[in-house]
Amino acid sequence: MQIFLQVHTRRLAAIPVSMIYADHNATAPLRPEAREAMLAALDMGATNPSSVHARGRAARAVIEAARMQVGGAIGSRAADIIFTSGGTEADALAVQGAVDALNGRCTLIVSAIEHEAIAKSAGHSGAVVQTAYVTADGTLDLDDLRTRMTKWDVDALGAPVLCIMLANNETGIIQPVAEAAAIMRDAGGLTICDAVQALGKIPVNVALLGVDYLSVSAHKVGGPQGVGALWHRAGAPLKAILHGGGQERSLRSGTENVAGIAGFGAAVEAAIRDLPNYAALARHRDAMESRLKAEGGVIVIGEGSERLAGTSNFARPGFRAETQVMALDLAGVCVSAGSACSSGKVKRSVVLMAMGASDALAESAIRTSFGWNTLPADFDSVADAWLEAARRTVLKENV
Repeated sequence: MQIFLQVHTRRLAAIPVSMIYADHNATAPLRPEAREAMLAALDMGATNPSSVHARGRAARAVIEAARMQVGGAIGSRAADIIFTSGGTEADALAVQGAVDALNGRCTLIVSAIEHEAIAKSAGHSGAVVQTAYVTADGTLDLDDLRTRMTKWDVDALGAPVLCIMLANNETGIIQPVAEAAAIMRDAGGLTICDAVQALGKIPVNVALLGVDYLSVSAHKVGGPQGVGALWHRAGAPLKAILHGGGQERSLRSGTENVAGIAGFGAAVEAAIRDLPNYAALARHRDAMESRLKAEGGVIVIGEGSERLAGTSNFARPGFRAETQVMALDLAGVCVSAGSACSSGKVKRSVVLMAMGASDALAESAIRTSFGWNTLPADFDSVADAWLEAARRTVLKENV
């Protein structure tokens, strides 16, 4: 064991501290507030929040405080927050839990740009699945959705359930969720919203959005990995998909991760406080994109759409995404191609294909994403590294 720890420590030490981290949409660095809250929870010693003794009650108090922090961040009652093991489980609970509560008498309408956590949960739910299309600017086609709802046959298709994310993880494009949810509500349907990428980056309010379910994740806002939450509207149909001790109002059995939940609460509170700072990143992002277009001939995806301030997805046809990611990694810059949540694979972006992008464009797009600890100079450094990588690639092609 001692030998393993020594080797493992050496490997960790080999990661350059000076690397520029431009992959916040994959996971955000742990905020100091979250770390402090987690250490305080761990220092409580052996605790089970389901126990009725003093330590158990103390652990329960930590969880309920965090529940209030997460609920407050999205404008909801604390009682409507269900803690999970992450955004993926929260999505699965919303999708499968709604389908089961409706006894399968529904059709899931999944946007073409959804994260796999939603898309694959829908595919395995047993319900009929339709696709909600997006326009060339990367936003949900509201006209198509409205037309579809006016012709909806409840007897044949059951209740319509729309699955639409609030902000896309690859492009950062913000979706017209409130408008879509209103269309669904008027048609007697439901709306499941994956807000994992949006929380802590733009204001999120479940009442203003008008959705019925909303999923969030800790590690996207600077909290720990392995913790998430699902909000559901009081009265919205939902059945548990995990069964056991009846924790989380019997909707998500399993002993709660006290330290992780404490970190989530502290992180989301800090993220909401820092919303103006995140919004200010847009100016630096736009300057970086202007330079890359002028000097590198890149195409910025979703440039004309409302986007998350710290996200930039760009492409140079012919310069393959995996080549760019590796070249930037060697230069000390961390970025992703497509979604970084797909088991480390680099593949053609389904999101860009849904937007009508050509194969050449989709195969050459990379994503940079910045966040709470990004410095203004980081944008220049990313641009410098990318332009140098592109220059070297062009030289090789011309040899």
